[in-house]
This record gives sequence, structure tokens and C-alpha cells, in this order.
Amino acid sequence: MILVTGATGNAGGAVVRALVNNDATVRAVVRDPDHSALPAGVEAVAGDLNKPDTLLPHLDGVTAAFLLSGYEGLDETLANMRRAGVERVVLLSSSAAPTGDLSNAVARYHILSERAVRQSGLGWTFLQPNTFMTNTFQWLPQLQQGNVIRAPFADVRVATIDPDDIGAVAAAALTSGDNEGRAYRLSGPESLSPADRVAILAEVLGRELRFEAQTNEQARAEMSAAMPAEYVEAFFSFFVDGDLDESAVLPTVQEVTGTAPGSFAAWATKHADAFR
Repeated sequence: MILVTGATGNAGGAVVRALVNNDATVRAVVRDPDHSALPAGVEAVAGDLNKPDTLLPHLDGVTAAFLLSGYEGLDETLANMRRAGVERVVLLSSSAAPTGDLSNAVARYHILSERAVRQSGLGWTFLQPNTFMTNTFQWLPQLQQGNVIRAPFADVRVATIDPDDIGAVAAAALTSGDNEGRAYRLSGPESLSPADRVAILAEVLGRELRFEAQTNEQARAEMSAAMPAEYVEAFFSFFVDGDLDESAVLPTVQEVTGTAPGSFAAWATKHADAFR
């Protein structure tokens, strides 16, 4: 039995699908089991990562678990898992974790989550992916209003990754001990600027889309309206100050799964209906 937390999210949902495709037995932790779209055969249970006691009843028979970073009570959750006989944990971390920068709010919660898992006594694998391709859904309101996409950090190239490729790597680590003790940096197959992604999306959708770069001042104002100030500073540190480089195309997905990661064009084609 494999426990997947955040099972309806972009990453957690991909992990569930990959495990089901591998004929694994999956118990999915969700907020509302009665209204969660999950593949047939998946057991849906209610739980909250911020409340370890809500996960405790669901650990019976679990051999491996997929966890997300940054939640309260992680130490207690890990201790409960160890007592219940869970053998290994796969933690969704971040490309920011290897920086070791505890002064950066985004890097910090991933670093501390990795530290807790390392100290838990459980077998572990860390997934440290680049920016998700699904972040492109943030452009939906602009696409509904017209053909101009405005976005920040225009000069920053990122090898974005399809969450399905994260799911495939996670499934490999959850179903075998061969990947224990490994921290995997994960990327997609090509390094693209925001303008590149807009051009690819335009071709897929058959629309004459145009990219306009936001100034740093515009980006800061927009981001400040949507997230805490310390997170705004974290992203500016990453992508303006250059403290994080997600441009490198890495071989990890291919090495772990035997399959090359999917391109942004393939992802956009797969989700084209969501953009129309």
C-alpha cells in the first residue's frame, strides 16, 4: 500500500496516476473523499498534512508514502510513519533546496523538510524539480481577455517540467528501494524563456499570441497582491538576482524512468482544451 498526500494536486495527482499505471495499490489523502476525482481503484481518505493525527488512521499497511514539503507537524507525521512500519518516504522538495539558503523563505521550508526526513530514520528520496509546466495555467485569465500574455522575468530561461514526469520518478522511488538516499534534481527537455513558451502555446492553440515583458516593478506589485512579502523577495532573489538557475537540461528523468521527459509543446497539446 502506498500513501499519497496532496493526491489531487498537480504533483500528487501525477504520482497517483503513475502508481495506478504501475498496478500499485494506492491510498490517496484528500480534503474531501466524496468529491475527489481519482482513478478507479484508488482508496480516498480524508486527511490534512498540517494535522498529523488525521493521517494516523490511514497508515495501516502502508509501506511507502509521498509527502509534500512545508507542512506543520512533519516530525510527528514521520515518527508516526516509522512506528506504523512505513519503509520509505518520497518527499517533493524543490530546485531551491540545494542552494542551502535558509534566508530565502521558499528555499528554507524545503531545506527544513528535507532535514526532517533525513533525521526520521525512514528510507528517503528527495525530488527537487524545476518550475512546473502547469504554472502556465496562470495565464488563463489573460488568454480569456485577449492575445497578449504579460509575465515577469522575461530573460530567465527555465527547463520547465511536466508534473507527469515528476510522478513517474516518484512512482519508481515509491515502489523500489533502489532510489533510497538520493536527491534527484529534475528538469524538462528544453530551456525556454517566457516568450518561447508563449510562442509554442500560440502554435498549439492556433492563436496569434504575443508576449509582453513585465518590468520588475510591475511584477513585484502583482506578486505582492497574491503572496506574502517574504515569498516575493524569494522569487526576486531566484530570478532577478540569479540565485537559482533552472536553465540546465538534466538527464535525471530519463535515467530513473527510462523515458525522456515530455516537451512543453507536448504538455500544451495534452492540455489544449483547458486553454480554449
